[in-house]
Amino acid sequence: MSFIADFHIHSPYSRATSKDLCFETLYQWAGLKGVSLIGTGDFTHPAWLAEIKEKLIPDGKGLFKLRDESIPSLNIKLPCENLTPIRFIITCEISNIYKYEGKTRKVHNLICMPDFDSAARFANKLNLIGNIRSDGRPILGLDSRDLLEVLLETSEEAVLVPAHIWTPWFSVLGSKSGFDSIEECYRDLSEHIFALETGLSSDPPMNWMVSKLDGYTLISNSDAHSAPRIGREANLFDCEMSYNAIMNA
Repeated sequence: MSFIADFHIHSPYSRATSKDLCFETLYQWAGLKGVSLIGTGDFTHPAWLAEIKEKLIPDGKGLFKLRDESIPSLNIKLPCENLTPIRFIITCEISNIYKYEGKTRKVHNLICMPDFDSAARFANKLNLIGNIRSDGRPILGLDSRDLLEVLLETSEEAVLVPAHIWTPWFSVLGSKSGFDSIEECYRDLSEHIFALETGLSSDPPMNWMVSKLDGYTLISNSDAHSAPRIGREANLFDCEMSYNAIMNA
């Protein structure tokens, strides 16, 4: 099955985002743009997680669908629905700002979760570390390596993808506050990093020029702060539309 996926978006609880973001609007724009799988974004925020649980139901394959009563009534046929059903995957972005080897590091990490329970447990753990209520993309004084450890302790199926890896100020390889390699950042847990997000500041061909990234799968997402931005960058999959198949693609 071929389908388009956009994993990285935000909710109205993140700073500088549209207040019109809701699952009904996300569903409409995903369908209009032919995006079959879209991230929920911001699941660590308590209010947004509550809305995720209210509006979405498991599809039995590690993904989620909008409840029938929440599907917006439209007078047009969504292109995406002609090909594949529209599904959601539980995601969030964490802003890690911390000191390592005498330097301030600022790294954004994209998280994917397979189920509601794992998402809630992970959010509860982060709530003990920092403030997850003030921003849908929480800012934590937590080492990225330690974030990954907390994630893996929560669920072996959970995935961490370093976000927009070349953004100067807020990424793992950023020139201003990043690292010289993925291994330096995640250290003994680096083997669990198998994918990297190109971000809006780079594209796959640019990353293919860096040989040390050859072993990683590259993904590109919209990082949408409003629903019309969904799919401005996205990923084409040819596999079963399930959480495990996507993570193994």
